[in-house]
Amino acid sequence: MSKFRSAYMITMKDFVKESAAILRKNTQEVTLPVSEDDKDSLLCMLQYLRNSQDPDLSKKHKLRPGSGLSANQIGLNKRMFAAFFQDGDKSHEYMFINPKIISHSLNMIYLPEGEGCLSVNRRVSGFVPRYERIKVKAYDIHGQEAIFQFNGYGSILMQHEIDHLNGIMFYDRINKENPFKLPDNVTIESLY
Repeated sequence: MSKFRSAYMITMKDFVKESAAILRKNTQEVTLPVSEDDKDSLLCMLQYLRNSQDPDLSKKHKLRPGSGLSANQIGLNKRMFAAFFQDGDKSHEYMFINPKIISHSLNMIYLPEGEGCLSVNRRVSGFVPRYERIKVKAYDIHGQEAIFQFNGYGSILMQHEIDHLNGIMFYDRINKENPFKLPDNVTIESLY
């Protein structure tokens, strides 16, 4: 039984650090139907993201802002994550179980300021190439399977979190010799 019950509030002390072995493993598929334990964990993860983007709550509880959180970042070997982000004036929130990227664009994008991670307590400079558009097949918290399409920032975020579930850190995708070199032979541009 997980400690992440409905009343539990995730804080920075719950995050595993980048050196933790669990962040380098392929996570285990979540058994369906979705257990109450897994539902509670996902709801706690989503609530952390909401809290971390609330100026008052994040200051009060010393929360680093995040827009995605995978289960292995809080020590759970489960193939699931939560995401919460703004696109213009619209908020988007997702809780995905056993997600898979089923198609992607040829074009790529990157965040000009680079990516960060709640499990990485240091600045990592460099461009992280990501597909501009992706389709994700996943189960929701009720065990319903659906296909979702993402582009722009949403696409970057989903790829970052699915990488976590596959034991890949964002900086693994940065060019080792030149962190600001982008892939050749592909159309790639800055998101902003």
